[in-house]
Amino acid sequence: MKTLHVGIASYEQMKARTLAIARGEYKPAPGEPKIWFRSAESFARVLSDRNRVLLGIIAESTPESLTRLAAIAGRQKSNLSRTLKTMERYGFVRLSRGPRGVLIPRVPYRRIALTVQLSAEGPAGGKAA
Repeated sequence: MKTLHVGIASYEQMKARTLAIARGEYKPAPGEPKIWFRSAESFARVLSDRNRVLLGIIAESTPESLTRLAAIAGRQKSNLSRTLKTMERYGFVRLSRGPRGVLIPRVPYRRIALTVQLSAEGPAGGKAA
């Protein structure tokens, strides 16, 4: 079962982590988050209850188009398109083009694991700003 690892870190923590990686001072461990949010609130907005249900519908029904997904989910296609494009930016959904250019949504993961830093240490082992 594929799991997407997601973390929460401040801009300063992410900048310090990225620079440490670029300098060769830090190597991300396997299983470390690949996607980062700046706050728990931003994570919760993208993966609201309604959007988690939507991901489940996509994973279970593998709809052949956004039109079909809209019918299954009971949501308007225009709102669905906007939501899916946001979730695609974070890697929660993959949108591909099918016959006649229709968008086909897929969920590449079956679980999303959230890592929340509780100490003052940042993701790269340095102090948070």
